[in-house]
Amino acid sequence: MSDNPLDKVLRLKRANPSRPFDSKEGRLPPGQYLTEKFPVLHYGSVPRFDPKTWDFKIWGLVENPIRLTWDEFLKLPTERAVTDIHCVTRWSKFDTAWEGVPWSWVMENAKPKPEAAFIMAHCEYGFTANVPLEEMAKPNVMLAYKYDDKPLEPDHGYPLRLFVPHLYFWKSAKWLRPIEFMANDRAGFWEGYGYHMRGDPHLEQRFQ
Repeated sequence: MSDNPLDKVLRLKRANPSRPFDSKEGRLPPGQYLTEKFPVLHYGSVPRFDPKTWDFKIWGLVENPIRLTWDEFLKLPTERAVTDIHCVTRWSKFDTAWEGVPWSWVMENAKPKPEAAFIMAHCEYGFTANVPLEEMAKPNVMLAYKYDDKPLEPDHGYPLRLFVPHLYFWKSAKWLRPIEFMANDRAGFWEGYGYHMRGDPHLEQRFQ
C-alpha cells in the first residue's frame, strides 16, 4: 500500500467508522468511536533526540523572540490537564492526562504583535501544522512533554509536542521545535493535502 500522504487522505475520506458511536453527554464528536488504546499515527520515522543540541524557538510576529535549550525549557512553569482527545482517523480517547508549559506562558513572554492571528508549529523533518491564535487561547492548550505522568514516548512526540486537545489531534503536532507567529493563515503539512485549516471535531472539519 502506498505511503503517499495524498493516498492516505483519500483512504480516510472513504473510511467509515467501524464501531458504534457513544455520545456520552455530547463528549464524543460525530463520526468518532471510543478507544482505550492510544494509537500511534504519524508520517515518516521517529526522530532522534539529543538534549545537548535540541532547542525550542518562538519567532515571527512577536516583540520578544525566544530560544531555549532543553534544560532551560524544563525549568518553565507547568500545568496538568485531564481532557479528551480526538483523532481525524475517527478514534477518541477520554480523560487523558497531560503536563507541560501552558500556552499563557508563551503569550506573556513572547508578546505577540497586534497583527499576529495564527501560529505555525514547525517540527522535526519539516512537518508543520497551522492553528488560529484564537484556538490557542482555549483551555488546556500547552507545550506538552508528559503523558499519564511520564515523559512522552518517542512515538507520541518525545520530547515535546504541541497540545491543542479541542481540535483534531493532527494539530497537536509531535516533535515540536519552533513556533512561528503569523498575520495570515497558511496550510501546514496535512492541510496542504486536503485536511481542514481549523479542524474542529464537533463540526467534523476533517477536510477542506
